[in-house]
Amino acid sequence: MIAVGTISQALLYFFFATLIGSFILSVVPNTHRPGISEPKSALMIACGGIAIFSFFPVWQLVLYLAPDIGLAQTMQSVLFTFEVGKAWIFTYFLANVLFIYVIWFDYRNKPLYAYVGLALTFIMILAIGWSSHASSYDRVWGFFSHTMHFTAVSVWVGILFVVSWFSKDHINWSNFLKWFTPVAIICLVMTIISGFILMTWVVEFKEYTNSWMLPYGQILLIKHLLIIPLLVYAMINGLFIKKKLKKDAQFNPRPWAKVESSIILLIFSATAAMGQQSPPHETNVSYGEVSKLFTFIYQGQFQPGMNVELGFSPTGFTLIVLAVLFIGLVIFSFIKKAPAIMSFFLSVFTVLCVYLSIILSIN
Repeated sequence: MIAVGTISQALLYFFFATLIGSFILSVVPNTHRPGISEPKSALMIACGGIAIFSFFPVWQLVLYLAPDIGLAQTMQSVLFTFEVGKAWIFTYFLANVLFIYVIWFDYRNKPLYAYVGLALTFIMILAIGWSSHASSYDRVWGFFSHTMHFTAVSVWVGILFVVSWFSKDHINWSNFLKWFTPVAIICLVMTIISGFILMTWVVEFKEYTNSWMLPYGQILLIKHLLIIPLLVYAMINGLFIKKKLKKDAQFNPRPWAKVESSIILLIFSATAAMGQQSPPHETNVSYGEVSKLFTFIYQGQFQPGMNVELGFSPTGFTLIVLAVLFIGLVIFSFIKKAPAIMSFFLSVFTVLCVYLSIILSIN
């Protein structure tokens, strides 16, 4: 069930990003973006996916409550009395409306139609934010921070995904970067700010290292470490490629944009996996609840109630140096025109080295 939940929520985030990216690029003039050949079927699949996968949190709650009052009564109660159920009904209705809208209206050639599609998608994001865990902790700030976080990431990865995977060429890429680079920076800042706000409800800053002993904390740590290669690719795509295109108009930047979008999709997956775990403030660290990954790598003897503190470790220091070398190789691979997929694996090794360095440096 955890694996199914992780996959379904990751796909949900991806489908929202696809819709937002498609509609935003449809309102951008042709002179400021590459030619896009995204079929309508991609948006239709995204609408259907949102309608289906947004139901999974409802189904989880139904399965949890059903043993006490029965499946049928539980389903009725969850759908019509719980916020998560009412939000899904609303989302399901709008997803179907948007599905029909995409079929009937030519949003790719008329910006007004794209604006309407963007508005409908954002309303569905509001519904998701209203029923989120953060909103249950604080109705105003939880709703606002979750919505801002979800929207910022969706805009960033949506535009990047559509333009890198569905563009027919890389004409006008320099003009595309002129407006997308500041948009990506704004989205990154919004994501970081809202991410810190969201984290305060599940992990106190002083307990952040202690949370690494739990499955939730392990995934949170990996998610944060994935930001390292993301920033490297953002620098490559936003700065280096812009200079490269001035010197070589034939250079194809799409593979590097694809790698950056893939890193963000990994962060999506980590976010989805976190949603399937109990937050640290709801969990007492014990032998039965500690992360198996943590106990497998941690070199010391685990004891319930222990505090996680970082110290100097020769092995940890060596791994950090190795991670820096991998980052340098990522940049070097771009300079030497190596296949972008090679740099992706170098990024994975970077995250792995930093992760092992942190865990192996725990006192």
